[in-house]
Amino acid sequence: MQKEIKKWSTFFKNSGVSEDISEKYIEYIKRLLENNVPIVFDFNHLSLLFGRTTAYLASVVNSPNNHYRNFKIKKRSGGEREITAPYPALLEIQYWIYNNILKNIAINPCAHGFAFKKSIITNATIHKGQKELLKLDLKDFFPSININRIIYVFKSVGYPNEISFYLASLCSFEGHLPQGAPTSPMLSNIITKQLDKRLISLSKRYELKYTRYADDLTFSGDKIPAKFIEYITKIVNDEGFDVNESKTRLYKNRRKRIVTGISVLENELKIPREYKRNLKQELHFIFKYGFVSHVKKKKIRKANYLFSLLGKVNYWISVEPKNQFALDSSKKLFDIYLNNYQQ
Repeated sequence: MQKEIKKWSTFFKNSGVSEDISEKYIEYIKRLLENNVPIVFDFNHLSLLFGRTTAYLASVVNSPNNHYRNFKIKKRSGGEREITAPYPALLEIQYWIYNNILKNIAINPCAHGFAFKKSIITNATIHKGQKELLKLDLKDFFPSININRIIYVFKSVGYPNEISFYLASLCSFEGHLPQGAPTSPMLSNIITKQLDKRLISLSKRYELKYTRYADDLTFSGDKIPAKFIEYITKIVNDEGFDVNESKTRLYKNRRKRIVTGISVLENELKIPREYKRNLKQELHFIFKYGFVSHVKKKKIRKANYLFSLLGKVNYWISVEPKNQFALDSSKKLFDIYLNNYQQ
């Protein structure tokens, strides 16, 4: 870092910048370097870093509707989720912000969604075989995070108000986190650091385990009192979020327990029975009558149907790496791929 500071000092001196102003610049640069984020001086400098014109950036900041498209996807739990996705030019900028700034900001270790070396599997592993389990859902998670909280993320690493506002505007839509921008998941993890910290502290007092996967909060342990939900709700509300009470589940008996799509009822993670049953039935017909025959009979027109099956089986293996049926099925599907797509 000292070499970098020295280079900037020399640059300011050779550029005729006064010593007072140079010192202020150096202090600013020093803080950004300490936080391992890029140095940005103004709006023009930001546009150069992105490789875009200032007119384009101003358009995104002032008229975000022109730079996003909206569509809906079906949710596994039923209903639809609205996605607000950026067009390619803005998408590229958001990836730059993610890779150069957001990835360098620490998040709480209890966050397993969109986090390095974390997954639905690491999230579920924490809660396997526990006596009691509590699941809660944060209502309208991304939309509930407004631009002021996003601005604070960039201010916290050293950027001034103006630059923080521009960066936050490039990551938001109609003043909130958009469900579809690559920056939104990491920003949500950064913004919920304090929430996670408080929920971990609460869990420790009751000797419970806690993890968060995006908007899914999970607690487990030997004993979860009903009053515990009230304490969680208060903390969640204090931190600017709401609990979706219709999705709150407290499991005290030995019954079906699914955490981020994985069964944690026993000491070993397992794929839910319904998932296995449906997939086994589909694979049975393929292996018995042949892939081409099955596709014709069921009138399947999905171009990526075989790859979808391979993905489902490989997901099964990732959760249950010793399951022989899944291992055999993966090999058979790969042979079908070689016979049908590699000729």
